[in-house]
Amino acid sequence: MKKKRLTYWKTLPITGLCLLLSLTLAQAQEPNDANYDESKVPQFTLPELLKCNNGQEIMTAEQWENIRRPELMTLFTEQMFGKMPTDKVDISYNKLDDNHSAINGSATRKQIEITFSHNGIEHKALLLMYLPNQIKTPVAMFFGCNFQGNQSINDDSDIIASFNSKAERGSAKSRWPIEKIIDAGYGIATVWYFDFFPDQNDGQNNSILTLFGKNNADELAADEGQAIAAWSWGVCRVMDYFETDTQINAKKIILLGHSRLGKTALWAGAQDQRFAIVISNESGCGGAALSKRAYGETVNRINTAFPHWFCKNFRQYNRNEKALPFDQHELIGLIAPRPVYVASALGDQWSDPRGEFLSAYYAGDVYKLYGYKGLESDIMPAIEKPEQNRVAYHIRSGKHDVTDFDWDNYIKFANKWLK
Repeated sequence: MKKKRLTYWKTLPITGLCLLLSLTLAQAQEPNDANYDESKVPQFTLPELLKCNNGQEIMTAEQWENIRRPELMTLFTEQMFGKMPTDKVDISYNKLDDNHSAINGSATRKQIEITFSHNGIEHKALLLMYLPNQIKTPVAMFFGCNFQGNQSINDDSDIIASFNSKAERGSAKSRWPIEKIIDAGYGIATVWYFDFFPDQNDGQNNSILTLFGKNNADELAADEGQAIAAWSWGVCRVMDYFETDTQINAKKIILLGHSRLGKTALWAGAQDQRFAIVISNESGCGGAALSKRAYGETVNRINTAFPHWFCKNFRQYNRNEKALPFDQHELIGLIAPRPVYVASALGDQWSDPRGEFLSAYYAGDVYKLYGYKGLESDIMPAIEKPEQNRVAYHIRSGKHDVTDFDWDNYIKFANKWLK
């Protein structure tokens, strides 16, 4: 499959083109082989999503689930994200807060301390939730990790600050419109991603990997997971908690992630089929964007800047994307038949909006096996004109962020498939 050069350029007004050109020029100084020139995107052939390692063509959903899907899960595990230990970990939950008058009386705020115990070691995470009071039955829930600490998502003075987080209260509240989500009839839950693996090169010695005797990156085999694998593991353990809480409809959990946490959401959503919907917000390289396009952030750039994110095996593809035996459309395909939403921003060329769109488009081949529509054209939709089939996509104006426009469309998408 050769890359197609027809892009969303035809859908952009002159002002949009000028903005894009100015952003490209401004970002052209990024170090270490970032690329913002479509003419420099290499010719490439995408791995065939529905062709097995032995050449067998996948024709049915049953064949996909029994043959091809396990092959791809193995590839992504061993060559990109890395394996997590499978030891059974003891988990306990301590309710620290259960206030039914939060957000001007519209929500119940719950805060749960989760303790993981194994090999004589304990590791804790702090879960924050707001549940709409107007919904009397178990509620559907948006869930995603946050970047700065639980106290950053709202001005609420009763939010317990995440362990070791120094972020100011409410500093990231623009990304977490709690009132909007509550008014739409959904709950919202979050945990600081540092609770599972501090996002730094030496973060392993304070991560959940210490439960399994993995105290140093030098101790890891080439196919063993690091930060993204640990974040994904933690996300799945929070899902375990949701299944114990009678106020939550654990069959209607919408997993959302932005940027590196969008990569995490896609990988956790691929591994754990309990998540009803998966949303990738500007996840870029290693997330939704096609690696073989080598546009914006590249495999070499991400592995050099963040060597603690992926397993060591992934480094063999630095400046060698053509050798990848998989690409990110297959990661999105692993979420099928559950609804999946990929979103980009025009001002975020680092994340390669076109590569994110093409991944979502080509993932649609799996959804067709289940009788669902993917994206219907390989030409990108116009700015702020979402396409929401079982696979959804939008590109909006603006920068690398999570905005009200994004949330409005995620809520609309959840309404379509869960209500």
